[in-house]
Amino acid sequence: MEQWFEGKVALVTGGADGIGRASALLFALRGAKVAVSDIQRDRGAETVTLIKSQGGEAFFVPGDVTDATAVRALVQKTVERYGRLDCALNNAGIVNPQDSNWDEDTFDRILSVNLRGVMLCLKYEIPELLKVGGGAIVNTASINGFIASASVPMPAYTSSKHAVIGLTKTAALQHARSKIRVNAICPGVTLTNMVKDVAEYSAEARQTLENFAPMGRIAQPEEMAEAAIWLCSDKSSFVTGHALVIDGGFLAG
Repeated sequence: MEQWFEGKVALVTGGADGIGRASALLFALRGAKVAVSDIQRDRGAETVTLIKSQGGEAFFVPGDVTDATAVRALVQKTVERYGRLDCALNNAGIVNPQDSNWDEDTFDRILSVNLRGVMLCLKYEIPELLKVGGGAIVNTASINGFIASASVPMPAYTSSKHAVIGLTKTAALQHARSKIRVNAICPGVTLTNMVKDVAEYSAEARQTLENFAPMGRIAQPEEMAEAAIWLCSDKSSFVTGHALVIDGGFLAG
């Protein structure tokens, strides 16, 4: 496999499973040293074990992206371990069935993880990228960053992903002349634990997910990882402030 990231260091939050795990594995296969972070210690460590089993280099840092001290420590530990930071996938995010009930505590928690978490990651990652002369960051948004759903109302999740796109554009413009690119991926329905959780909301939710994309199937996490890795690589050197939709054609309808 072509070594797009030889000599470079990548950080992935939400790396315990799904898109985060697939992306961490792909970063390593393409030559990066990878810092993997998640609040799920066992599964995060499992991601590192998988990377090493394929000959890659990685280590695990447990952390909660809503905690500024923890995020700062995550970035510092990455730099202490590998000497630099070149790219990041800010992927940690949550859903909760109570979101459909407009529950206030659920709303606050989802916004804290999905939006504040991305903001804190950007805040502490960007200074390290500046030290090495630039780099690339990808934030995980969603097609819910463009649309809402009547059949599965998720006010907090939808609001958070709209905001992640706005945050991405803001950071991209602020640092466009500093050789730092900031983009977002906007997955459609992808076979992750989060999607499985949404499918359990109701029979209607499950049917909606299963028949969502015009391509007639649910995406695999590896398909999202390919997009995220491309945006972090020099292959996308003139792309910044972009929200890349990967949805099997749904938004085209």
